Amino acid sequence: MRYIIIGAGAVGGTIGGRLAGSGHEVVLVARGAHRAALEDGGLRLRVPEGELTYRLPVVEGPAGLGELRADDVLVLAVKTQDSAAALQAWGPAPVAGGGTAAERLPLLCAQNGVESQRLALRIFRNVYGVCVWLPCTYIEPGVVSAAGSPLTGILHLGRYPHGTDETARLVAADLEKSHFEAPVTPDVARWQYAKLLANLGNALEAVTGPMESTEAVALFERVKAEGAAVLAAAGILYAGTEEQKAVRGDKVFLAPLHGTPRGGGSSWQSLTRGTGTIEADYLNGEIALLGRLHGVPTPLNDLLQRLANTFARERRAAGSMPVAELMRLADEVDH
Repeated sequence: MRYIIIGAGAVGGTIGGRLAGSGHEVVLVARGAHRAALEDGGLRLRVPEGELTYRLPVVEGPAGLGELRADDVLVLAVKTQDSAAALQAWGPAPVAGGGTAAERLPLLCAQNGVESQRLALRIFRNVYGVCVWLPCTYIEPGVVSAAGSPLTGILHLGRYPHGTDETARLVAADLEKSHFEAPVTPDVARWQYAKLLANLGNALEAVTGPMESTEAVALFERVKAEGAAVLAAAGILYAGTEEQKAVRGDKVFLAPLHGTPRGGGSSWQSLTRGTGTIEADYLNGEIALLGRLHGVPTPLNDLLQRLANTFARERRAAGSMPVAELMRLADEVDH
């Protein structure tokens, strides 16, 4: 199988680089300065064993490949706010032997949140969800860092909305040869909703910086509790804390990368790169949506969604709001 990584940033670049490192055929999809850097110097993947460079084909879209192959696997790894455009671009792409990518090829949604696979299923017949437990960073064009050790990450995957099949098992086997654990599960959404609760802190980290103070940690717990109440009202099941610990164990811990500070999560990285957009609408905004549908107030998630979008739109510096100021705003809305 050939893997086409649509969005070769932190997650996509790490998955693509690790697959290439274990001998799999990989194509990277990127734009702008990142694409230019990948073409000029290759993908520079910084991992605990050192910096690895992979010179891989790089395209901006399906036109760069002509006809797709029947053995292609599409891995959607853009931020959710960019999913619709990517799906519309790749869905109609012709496949050798007839038909289109949307009709014939598997599409794996390796993203935060739960919305992209719903968007994908409107266009693609064969959609797979991936729960991404993968500490990785993309700040500099051409460079992706992944500090996870001894495994780079854990990627639960399965068909969406439910089920498993041979394609999922074949992809999992390739991932497990590439420094990942990849459990194939018929209920991948249950793991994704657990990850969603953890990702509710992304906006908090993005606007105030690493959650190191007791005040920030306490606020995060309030935000998660609000999310858990919404999921309960919606009747949505998710993997509990003990189940997650049992699966993760000590398989992924952060190893120091020489000359590469860890930085923050995906939302912090978006602000740091000054992209002008952020995924808060599909993280805190997912909880806000479910809250409105099921009559549960979500003032804290509403606040974080609004702040994150303002920071992205105005290109404010990541971590520039004092924690005390955020706490004051949170107490004002949550009373």
